[in-house]
Amino acid sequence: MSHHRFRIDILNVLLIFVPVSLILHLLHIDPVWVFVTAALAIVPLAGLMGRATERLAERVGAGWGGLLNASFGNAAELIIAVMALRAGLHDVVKASITGSIIGNVLLVLGLSFLIGGLRFHRQTFNRTAAGMGATLLALSAIALLVPAIFHFIVRGHPQAHEQELSFEIAVVLFITYLLSLVFTLRTHKHLYGQPLPSTQDDPTGRAGWSNGRSLIILLVAATLVVLMSELLVDAVRPTAEALGMTEVFIGVILVAIIGNAAEHSTAVLMAARNHMDLALHIAVGSSTQIALFVAPVLVFLSYSFGSPMNLIFTTFEVVSVAVSVGIVSLVAMDGESNWMEGVQLLAVYAILALAFYFLPSPQV
Repeated sequence: MSHHRFRIDILNVLLIFVPVSLILHLLHIDPVWVFVTAALAIVPLAGLMGRATERLAERVGAGWGGLLNASFGNAAELIIAVMALRAGLHDVVKASITGSIIGNVLLVLGLSFLIGGLRFHRQTFNRTAAGMGATLLALSAIALLVPAIFHFIVRGHPQAHEQELSFEIAVVLFITYLLSLVFTLRTHKHLYGQPLPSTQDDPTGRAGWSNGRSLIILLVAATLVVLMSELLVDAVRPTAEALGMTEVFIGVILVAIIGNAAEHSTAVLMAARNHMDLALHIAVGSSTQIALFVAPVLVFLSYSFGSPMNLIFTTFEVVSVAVSVGIVSLVAMDGESNWMEGVQLLAVYAILALAFYFLPSPQV
């Protein structure tokens, strides 16, 4: 229990960066420091949102609970992306979508396999559920690939209808996501039926939270995430220039890790306790939520900001997602994992991160 309490305490300590980032912003201190402190503040806030959501989900039953988790599971990333969207940073938004997908299936799953594999010689998981997750990810890769190829083919054509194509693909993705909820929550819920560890074995620290407390924490944390996200987004461009990074690298690597950090640690803890089905569900499930739910919602919301976002990702972003989907499909095929598979996933993530770092500018 002590190491779980230590983890929760570390997250709570990071809350000090909420007022720190506000003060730095009001004093017009170097934007790099505002970016760093706002990023550190979002990590524990995202963790609190996740724990409050899961606590509420437990109280309302499996069906509604799954829908609640689906709606709020990636709330921090969605809020950050909406703020970037409002600021017109479409490249950062699309990069954060890419980063969340590859980060979950390579970084999170890789760490889960590595840590779990060091403690247990061989770990197993449900192949059917993992295969369904991998197939949904393949759909997301296709959804990224088709607009990019279409853009290349119709380049220079006066009536290309690229925006309409992106919007209609977003509709297809969203409908597919709703149907995937029916699959996981109703028709095939037995495949996803492994319960969370009992209260005394609860790594999330949400034991004892009442409905009222959970709801208040969720609302307060969400409000603060909105505020911190606004500071983070405002500081993206100056931070990118000061550190010699591209906005795409910040979106793909930094913003994606910031929005997912609390969820990442939960997946790794689950793997360390040999709950590999849960670890896989968190990692792959989060990626499918990003691709099939968050991305379409962002496309729909972009119309309300008067600057419609398309789904034309850069060539390298498309390749990165395709590679990630390919390797997770290979890993899910046999229904078991070991620490060396974790090393391989982490190696692929490191290679892609290095390439994004040296990538000069978005080139479709």
